[in-house]
Amino acid sequence: MTLLGCKSQKASESTSIVNDTITQVVNFDGKNAYNLVKLQCDFGPRVPGTPAHSKCAEWLEQSLKQNCDSVVVQQGQVTTFDGKTLNIKNIVGSVNPSNNDRILLLAHWDCRPWADNDPDPANHQKPVMGANDAASGVAVLLELARLMKEKKPNIGVDILLVDAEDWGTNDVEESWALGTQYWASNPHVQGYTARFGILLDMVGTKGAKFYKEYESMQFAPAVVTEVWDVAQKSGYGAYFDNNFGGGVTDDHIVVNGMGIKCIDIIDTRQDGGFFDGWHTINDTMDWIDQNTLKAVGQVVANVIYSY
Repeated sequence: MTLLGCKSQKASESTSIVNDTITQVVNFDGKNAYNLVKLQCDFGPRVPGTPAHSKCAEWLEQSLKQNCDSVVVQQGQVTTFDGKTLNIKNIVGSVNPSNNDRILLLAHWDCRPWADNDPDPANHQKPVMGANDAASGVAVLLELARLMKEKKPNIGVDILLVDAEDWGTNDVEESWALGTQYWASNPHVQGYTARFGILLDMVGTKGAKFYKEYESMQFAPAVVTEVWDVAQKSGYGAYFDNNFGGGVTDDHIVVNGMGIKCIDIIDTRQDGGFFDGWHTINDTMDWIDQNTLKAVGQVVANVIYSY
């Protein structure tokens, strides 16, 4: 299966800020990103250990190889809170790999095995499709990879697609983000570091609000300020709300533990919780909005090309 959306408008030459307005270098295509969400969902729920998971891993690898300068597929094993051994794949695509000044972008690509937040108990043992909770962040990163092939940034960028994030329980905090924990202990480049990291999680719903996540503000307040400032100057302040949100146990916690300042762009409700389809069988394409994908992707692109 080939990566959709291989044609785009020719990129302009530089990012500039004039009168607090950003002139963008590349045009992030929300429709392309929407199609990339759908392609992931077409495999079915990407639960570790299933054929859908294996087939999607191959497609993600090939998609990154089309657009990145180098790709590393990291295979490993992790043990879940319920005693299962999972064979996982973390997939890393690098742009400008020889540049020591780097930005890390990441999202998890696996799906939750059980829809345990579904209002119908009969669905609690069914897998989650994960259109928003997984596929949306991955789609934005894949589209960014395409744009960076067309117009190389001045900085090095690593796109890290991590596995086994969603096989966790709220009773054990470290049961989440198993793929990122594995990568942190076994980085794809010895001694890996980055200027900062940006995690994308649940970035596809219509009318999403991205508050300044609590843990991000504790670990990397300057990065939050920079990204939200770019969002305002890019015209996406309606999505990137300057109010503070709650804390989320997510992959960025692990990355910050490595000493890399990393923030989480995640759609939350200010009074707690996530979108209504979260961890239900209804996390499908019905939630996905190309305008939201465009907003997130354009903001991250504008950050990358500001260096």
